[in-house]
Amino acid sequence: MGSLKKKLYFIVAAYFRFWARFVLERWQPRIIVVTGSNGKTTLLNLIESQLGDKAVYSHKANSAFGIPFHILGLNRSRLVKIEWLKLFLLAPIKAFRPAPKQELYIVEVDCDRPNEGKFLAQLLNPEVTLWMSSDRTHSNNFDTLVESGKFPDVESAIAYEYGWLVQNTQKLIVMKDQANMSEQSGRTKTAVKTISINQIDTYKLNKNSTEMTSKKGSSYQLPAIMPKQSFVQVGMTHMLCKYLKVDFDNNFSNYKQPPGRSSTLSARSGATIFDSSYNANYSSVAVALETFDSYPGREKWAVIGDMIDQGEGEKNEHVKLAKLIAGYKFKRIILMGPRVKRYTKPELRKLIDDKVTLVAFEDPKPVLDYINQESQGKEVIFFKGARWLEGVIKNLLADPADEANLCRREEHYQKIREKWGVG
Repeated sequence: MGSLKKKLYFIVAAYFRFWARFVLERWQPRIIVVTGSNGKTTLLNLIESQLGDKAVYSHKANSAFGIPFHILGLNRSRLVKIEWLKLFLLAPIKAFRPAPKQELYIVEVDCDRPNEGKFLAQLLNPEVTLWMSSDRTHSNNFDTLVESGKFPDVESAIAYEYGWLVQNTQKLIVMKDQANMSEQSGRTKTAVKTISINQIDTYKLNKNSTEMTSKKGSSYQLPAIMPKQSFVQVGMTHMLCKYLKVDFDNNFSNYKQPPGRSSTLSARSGATIFDSSYNANYSSVAVALETFDSYPGREKWAVIGDMIDQGEGEKNEHVKLAKLIAGYKFKRIILMGPRVKRYTKPELRKLIDDKVTLVAFEDPKPVLDYINQESQGKEVIFFKGARWLEGVIKNLLADPADEANLCRREEHYQKIREKWGVG
């Protein structure tokens, strides 16, 4: 069944792309692509805080299906199979709906599998591409390309897929200064600009805001907790505003933090929750841990789950994770998932002080029970990883209304969390 689904993926997606292209031909927007393995949703939100209603934004839509759906105005909100028949029937009807009035379309694009970058690049042919990162995400989908000898490693295969967007961009490419990304610039004659974290001068993390300055003298203040690496996203936003010749707000006054990205919430026990649960690969965990290290708090706990879809490199990535975690000071480290239990815990135990409490569980419900039993209300608890950590957080919240600030709220995910006992 899984193999058949993979074979049909782009065949079925092409049906929706056909009708989406019809909409774009009538609409004729200036298309700005926001892409990368990590950080693209935050970048999308940073841009929205600057452009406001001058543009249309592809929130929660970044795949070969999601983007055509968004262009057509189709909504697969429940993520259940019965919706598909309705979507097929509605696509040609929606293709004739009135085009948006905005002339800008800001599109978040992911490349989770081989040919997805090419598939979407051919649909969008963007005027501008902002490429944030290229790291090991969904790397299991690229293992066969390495095994066949087409690429030397997974990182190269993933970067090449993002490179299709570079190849199809018309006027401007802005990318992070990263070796495997820079190699792709040879696929285009379009202007390429780079931005580096080394261009940052100062960085200060406050309890609910972030301040940073560039070596060129620009200063920024954001009303949210942002990692130091977000300087790249801030810089890209500034460069885009200059390119579009629109006013730029250095304080990002209208910025809203995406769910599960370094958000702080209050627990019933009185503890502070540091929610970075949206996704997890080695690079994103490293950034989140560095940010959390700068966050105020005397007693810090870490709840870290599996990094999924790592393919052949799964064991090595989780061993590396142990070395990463060991570089920070925690009173308790709570691991959740079969991968961190099998690979990370033994290595981590050898690397940390015996006074640090280290426990491991495979499922989210025991993690929830453990925190409820052990928390005294003075902790700052960091969450990052897979296996439905947002369900654990939901059941710790002091204010049930804060559930709206968590990631993955769709019905499909809710049913899965209920099966795991953290619905």
